[in-house]
Amino acid sequence: MDDHKVKAIIFDLGNVLVDFDHRIAAGRIANFCDRNSEEIFSLFFDSELTGLFEEGKLSPQDFFSEVKKILNLRLDYAAFTPIWNEIFFLSRKNRGVYNLALGLKENYQVALLSNINILHFDYLKKNFPVFDAFHHIITSYEVGLRKPHPAIYQQALQTLNLAAGEVFYTDDRDDLIEKAGDLGIKSFHFESVDKLKADLSRAGIQ
Repeated sequence: MDDHKVKAIIFDLGNVLVDFDHRIAAGRIANFCDRNSEEIFSLFFDSELTGLFEEGKLSPQDFFSEVKKILNLRLDYAAFTPIWNEIFFLSRKNRGVYNLALGLKENYQVALLSNINILHFDYLKKNFPVFDAFHHIITSYEVGLRKPHPAIYQQALQTLNLAAGEVFYTDDRDDLIEKAGDLGIKSFHFESVDKLKADLSRAGIQ
């Protein structure tokens, strides 16, 4: 860690501010194709196809067309969309992080940095009132890159107009934390609200 004073906090979204479980959608989709839910989960939710969608390189309709072809899916786009989207839920942990972010917003720049596709993001904006805690929202589908690509972190620093050492970042994935740390961002693995408070304190954030 360097001696820069922290001027901004970046939060991840998934499993930090809003929890999710892709297996909810996989289980429902299994009713409309000849694959079981685990096959759908592994084929579908951690794939190059989903990556392209999160990078904004496929439209929602094109993404659905590819999914339908791969799975031989017996669903149309209108029926698929709610199944795809209805995987999110709020926990006590999420509410604690939200309240913390809202409080930090009074004295620091607060940003959200998320790997997410446009369907999920639009759904969350309509149904989960967490986004008012942030001055800046940076999404992979808008930037055209996903974490851990260094350029998406550089985009966040540019948006904040700060040096890496002036920024605190929390994320639930170690691989994403590691890459941000390589750039000099003060990066901490998110596990709980209490640990996040302790990490903020360690970084000199009140």
